[in-house]
Amino acid sequence: MARRVVVTGVGLVSPVGVGTEACWSAILRGCNGIERITHFDASAYACQIAGEVKGFDPRDFVTAKDLRKMARFIFFAIAASDFAMGMAGLEITPALSPRVGVYVGSGIGGFDIIEREHAKLLSAGPRRVTPFFIPATVVNLASGNVSIRWNAKGPNSATATACTSGAHAVGDSFRLIQNGYADAMICGGAEAAITPMSIAGFAAMKALSTRNDHPETASRPWDADRDGFVVGEGAGLLVLEELESAQRRGAPIMAEMVGYGMSGDAYHITSPAEDGEGAERVMRSALEDAGISARDVSYINSHGTSTPVGDVIESRAIERLFGKDAGKVAVSSTKSMTGHLLGGAGGLEAGFSALAVRDQVAPPTINLERPGEGCNLDYVPGQARPMEIEYALSNSFGFGGTNGALVFRRYSG
Repeated sequence: MARRVVVTGVGLVSPVGVGTEACWSAILRGCNGIERITHFDASAYACQIAGEVKGFDPRDFVTAKDLRKMARFIFFAIAASDFAMGMAGLEITPALSPRVGVYVGSGIGGFDIIEREHAKLLSAGPRRVTPFFIPATVVNLASGNVSIRWNAKGPNSATATACTSGAHAVGDSFRLIQNGYADAMICGGAEAAITPMSIAGFAAMKALSTRNDHPETASRPWDADRDGFVVGEGAGLLVLEELESAQRRGAPIMAEMVGYGMSGDAYHITSPAEDGEGAERVMRSALEDAGISARDVSYINSHGTSTPVGDVIESRAIERLFGKDAGKVAVSSTKSMTGHLLGGAGGLEAGFSALAVRDQVAPPTINLERPGEGCNLDYVPGQARPMEIEYALSNSFGFGGTNGALVFRRYSG
């Protein structure tokens, strides 16, 4: 029989706040985290806006020596692990260490360092490239540094499945605990891709919003005037634990994780399948894994990126799965406030979903003034909604047609 898995810690670093409760409080207030880009001069770019993390100083989390050895996404992951482990109160003793693992996804990794060191290579030659270039940029070094920080010697891995990376990391960690390979996992996603090449590349695909004069309203999932997504940055990490282990130490329990689904569209490198079949199938797989039906779900933290095509397809998939009950489920996009954290989104939004279950409240979708054609669901517009949430579903979809869905349940002993 599979072991039960609970969420005992959530660590959040996002454009609306640094620290779990600060970030969650801002989300429930409907705060906007999108502003004009300050990380570099974006005046020549089609898109000049992003969800930057404000007020973040890596020196609050790492030593001055380590500043030279890590990319920004690693700083975010370490900070989120501090917040998650602080909430969980988990002490990793030498005896427990081999039973605690780390699994952190990132779609792009250390793009900031790659760009910086490439410029140095071209201008000053190969001898000027830092010896820390590789360990600062490789995707799995977020997991590696977090494991070293906490002396977590159990499973140590990373996912790079585009915008589903964080969700897959959480889901795979859930499986590792269920099947007895670990008793606890620090897991989620981190990303720091607000860089010249990243913004230029996404803009060249015509994927980004160009509401440069009104950044506060640029991320507007399901709205008729949506024109693309907004890149965000940050991290969301969860502490998942085997239930009996958590109970023995009197750990706080935010929610129980009960389902995980994966699917592939096998359709297009960037666009989801038009009929929503892949998205429907991944949600159905997660619900079947949880042993529940669609009518049991009260809240969905959607992928909801604010793209003209993607939002309709996800809505269509929800309608296909929920049928006549589709209008009864609350569906919101927290990306309306944070922007799209790419590989970090699934971890951040898994954290929001667990907190929604803990506090029995659905976070809002902001900037939704007039739902677009094909967007016919209850998107929790404008204000957070206190409500009974027995089961919450968190969706993530990525380039290459890779999908992930997570199910959280209200913990009742």
